Amino acid sequence: MARRNRDEIEGAAGVASELALNVEAKDAGAPEFGRGEIDAAIDRARQALLALQRPDGHFVFELEADVSIPAEYILFRHFLDEPISDELEAKIGEYLRRRQAAHDGWTLFTDGAFNVSNSVKAYFALKMIGDSPDADHMRRARAAILAHGGAAAANVFTRSLLALYGALPWRGVPVMPVEIMHLPRWFPFHLTKISYWGRTVLVPLMAVNALKPRARNPRNITIEELFVAPPDEVRHWPGAPHQSFPWTTLFGGIDKLLRWTEPYFPQGLRKSAIDKAVAFVSERLNGEDGLGAIYPAMAYSALMFDTLGYPRSDPKMVQILGAIDKLLVIKDDEAYCQPCVSPVWDTGLACHALMETGGEDLAPRLNAALDWLTPLQVKDVAGDWAAQKPNVRPGGWAFQYANAYYPDLDDTAVVAMALDRAAGPWPAASAAGDRTEAIARAREWIEGLQSANGGWGAFDSDNDREYLNYIPFADHGALLDPPTEDVTARCISLLGQLGETPDRNPALARAVDYLISAQQKDGSWFGRWGMNYIYGVWSVLCAFNAIRLDPQSETVQKAVAWLKSIQNADGGWGEGGESYALDYASYRPAPSTSSQTAWALLGLMAAGIVDDPVVARGVRYLARTQTGDGFWDEERFTATGFPRVFFLRYHGYSKFFPLWALARYRNLTSGNHQSILAGM
Repeated sequence: MARRNRDEIEGAAGVASELALNVEAKDAGAPEFGRGEIDAAIDRARQALLALQRPDGHFVFELEADVSIPAEYILFRHFLDEPISDELEAKIGEYLRRRQAAHDGWTLFTDGAFNVSNSVKAYFALKMIGDSPDADHMRRARAAILAHGGAAAANVFTRSLLALYGALPWRGVPVMPVEIMHLPRWFPFHLTKISYWGRTVLVPLMAVNALKPRARNPRNITIEELFVAPPDEVRHWPGAPHQSFPWTTLFGGIDKLLRWTEPYFPQGLRKSAIDKAVAFVSERLNGEDGLGAIYPAMAYSALMFDTLGYPRSDPKMVQILGAIDKLLVIKDDEAYCQPCVSPVWDTGLACHALMETGGEDLAPRLNAALDWLTPLQVKDVAGDWAAQKPNVRPGGWAFQYANAYYPDLDDTAVVAMALDRAAGPWPAASAAGDRTEAIARAREWIEGLQSANGGWGAFDSDNDREYLNYIPFADHGALLDPPTEDVTARCISLLGQLGETPDRNPALARAVDYLISAQQKDGSWFGRWGMNYIYGVWSVLCAFNAIRLDPQSETVQKAVAWLKSIQNADGGWGEGGESYALDYASYRPAPSTSSQTAWALLGLMAAGIVDDPVVARGVRYLARTQTGDGFWDEERFTATGFPRVFFLRYHGYSKFFPLWALARYRNLTSGNHQSILAGM
């Protein structure tokens, strides 16, 4: 692999193909870009990216979600009556007001539809900060919320938060008995059968809901004006669109039974269950990086310990509150709270983009990044994934700075591919030493976590008991971590880059069969962690190239035709979050973005499509839209936390993906061959 990569990088010394760049574009009248302009664009983006590398070698960029997280942060601090500066509150208020949409509410992603849950939380937080209900933006928001059913129409986790504030009765929240902690593995519901994020949030949440504390709420803020009918009169609380007969009837009946019997549960059983919840959280507290390294789990762990009487000075509370405050992004004029941070993901992808640009001068900077990544491999903790795969040795990387119990397959594959790819042009003469063992452990862990259907999930194997998403408190529809096309593709890409082929590796053969069977009728693939089918097709076409699947095969050609068919008139590609609709309706058009354009181009080039007018137009779009700082403006969300309910905007995506695509185009049009020799 190292020798092949060296050949590819040496090809980057040439110049871009003038012919391909001057193909007439759909966006007639746009300036044409030749080899000099492409080289200049790559150089500007490369230097700008390197300028953001941290002194210890890593990269990390803002990770922005919808307004729910900063709004919850405000409400969390007021629940605890934990001091928060007026300046910080004012800045978060500015952020929340700026994000209010033209329909007067708040959305899940840029230009998205009104979302009642986010709107209720944003309104509540703004009122908590001090915004008058009579202010114009508050009156408009209130009218929009009431027009959409009011606060009673919010989702379960929003209603749970409101119940803690006494804003609605606890019967408005599905029963989540903490006694779940006692259930055996064979029972249809067990913590090991739900996702990592479900596990880390649900355990402390169950303890909190069992104890039913009341928010301190020192300003005594209420939101009764957001209810169409008084909460005490509401008898039917909303479910979720994905929940349907017969599961809803079954689980609805169980919920009613639990509600009737819960007051009679033995107190000793409840106490021991809470003790188990405390032990679970304490074991995984994760120091200054917090439980699960995600905000909701951190916040509910703090509420659990607070409700149990732990003082602020307790080391656990100090750790949690510190971890939460590390998620804050504070700027001159506004502030918000991130759902988590993404340094391993950002660093791994930035390394791939930089390696694509070539140049011997890159070696010290690249080795610094890889030296930072290598020691973060989790080799000594068998995390929650081991419940399903107890005989597999640890060997993965987590997404965040630290999250030893929850490494993920996607990050592990990306980092291992970067380590392997760098072994050729940039020998590892560094503190990390030989990285061969790290790559081998990563491969071993990835192969060990393959699911029975041949695919890979993000954090666990065979986490696919679909009936659990019909439980009343799972109205977000994201209680599971099943195998997905994008993560499976990334794992295939690693194995292919390491020289494996389906005919010699049965695990790889099963994975390829899984992807082929998962292809949509129009030729696309679902993208679980990126928006959406463009991301899925990019991931899968890279994987098929890595294992040298015939690019003329029907599977690849259908995907290529699909990508070509959805190119926007300006030469770029874009896709909206609406494409995650329950009833598959294919890709949903959206304005072009730099990251989605880069994915489309990288996918096409992985399929051997290089000297093609479609690619030329895409390259021209990226070159034309680069900004003066060397990067690309990208306000739209192009990534996914949970389909249909939680979306993400990675600020790094517009910094490394377009650079990666432009550099690859230059390599392929100026080298001695037109094939990609890396897994991504």
